[in-house]
Amino acid sequence: MTHEDAGKYKAKHPAGTAVDASIAAALEEKADGRVTCAAAEEIAGILRVALSEVGKTIDLLEYRINECQLGLFGYEPGGKVVEPAETVSDELRSELERFAGSGEISCASAWGIADRLGLQRMAVAAACELLRIKIRRCQLGAF
Repeated sequence: MTHEDAGKYKAKHPAGTAVDASIAAALEEKADGRVTCAAAEEIAGILRVALSEVGKTIDLLEYRINECQLGLFGYEPGGKVVEPAETVSDELRSELERFAGSGEISCASAWGIADRLGLQRMAVAAACELLRIKIRRCQLGAF
C-alpha cells in the first residue's frame, strides 16, 4: 500500500480481525505512528511469531512501516533508496536466478540469500535492481 493509503491499512484485513495484544504492546514501545522493518523483525523474533502477524498488527493499529531493509520504501524524502548494483557476483546471480525464475523473488527469499551468502540485504536488492528482478510479497504485507 502507498502513502495515499495511510489511515486505511486495516482495510486489507477482514472486518473484525483482532489485534494481538502482545504484538501491539511491543509495537507501542517501538513505534511513534511508524515502525521500522528492522524493529518489526526484532519483535517477531522476541515474541516468536511470524513477520506476517506483526505486519497484520501494524496494519490494524494504522502504523506506517518505514525503512524497508531491502531499501524499497519508507525512506525520506523519496521512499526508495536502493540503487542498481554496479556488478553482481556469479554466486549471487546464480542464487537469484534459482529463486526468480519468473523475474520475481519474494522478500523472504531475498533475505535468505543475503543470510546464506553473508551479504547485506540491501546488496541483494541492489543486485535485483541491476538484473531487473522484482521483489514481491513483503513479509510484513506492505507490498
